[in-house]
Amino acid sequence: MKNLIYLFTLLLIFVSCKKEVSEDAKTTPIETKKAEFSIIIHGGAGTILKKNMTPEKEAEYNKVLEEAIRVGYDILKNGGTSLDAVEKTINIMEDSPLFNAGKGAVFTHEGYNEHDASIMDGKTLNAGASAGTRTVKNPINLARAVMENSPHVMLSGSGAEVFATEQSLEIVEPSYFFTERRMKSLERVKASEDNKVASFYDEDIKDSKYGTVGCAALDKFGNLAAGTSTGGMTNKRWGRIGDAPIIGAGTYANNKTCAVSSTGWGEFFIRGMVAHDISALMEYKSLSLKEAANEVIQNKLTELGGTGGIVAIDKDGNMVMEFNTPGMYRATMNENGELYIGMYKD
Repeated sequence: MKNLIYLFTLLLIFVSCKKEVSEDAKTTPIETKKAEFSIIIHGGAGTILKKNMTPEKEAEYNKVLEEAIRVGYDILKNGGTSLDAVEKTINIMEDSPLFNAGKGAVFTHEGYNEHDASIMDGKTLNAGASAGTRTVKNPINLARAVMENSPHVMLSGSGAEVFATEQSLEIVEPSYFFTERRMKSLERVKASEDNKVASFYDEDIKDSKYGTVGCAALDKFGNLAAGTSTGGMTNKRWGRIGDAPIIGAGTYANNKTCAVSSTGWGEFFIRGMVAHDISALMEYKSLSLKEAANEVIQNKLTELGGTGGIVAIDKDGNMVMEFNTPGMYRATMNENGELYIGMYKD
């Protein structure tokens, strides 16, 4: 009798253990491979059509996009931080006259180049931004200095320039930013403007290319970062500031979810808090990066009447390029060194 009771007890234990293992197998998610590091960039979204692009101009954009992303890739590959990769990658695009940031910035109504930029650290949620500067050669460097060396998140105008000088950042004459192409754009816009409605709200301007540049990166330490830099809108007035320097609208990074950089019609990105909204959908509704980006850009932003796009990377290194315009200058590189460059809607 004792032997039978002993065997019966063993049988109950075995069945119980088997049931627990079975239930665990049903509920435990399958682990996916996390990328060691990866990087993604954009150079603006808008009406970018192959029929309007010469082979020579297309080659120029390809060259700078590749140069920029390889700078960041090399930093990440060699164990550098995502913040360094984002900053140095954006520097390349700021120094190119092809993009509406730094050297290639568009002109305000008064004929100035006024720059906005921001950067964010996904590990600490620390962030820095600058707006309306005219003499700082690389605005993204100023944004990072604000983040790391000041108690503030955003500085603007002359005060931001004083701070930049105190931080020994490179200061240039406003004439450094002059390009003939951007001045002609301003002249065309002003010629079509009536006295009541600024022409950057006209259909032709709304549908034109927005040349903001941005980058998001994941480093070997598992930290995310994002940054954005821009010259804003051609013919902007009254100290207008767009989404690029606004944390949550133009830039956002959080190690729990993703890092995002936006480009497009800034007023709508501010109203929709686009960059943060993507992260929030991931954090609070458990959407994937692809699902969240699609929901915010293709549904929310589009319904608001906004145009543009984002590049983003999640905590596992998955990358997304989402836009509702005919094109967006963009590039990606993964840990294997595989390069993708795109301009038009595939």
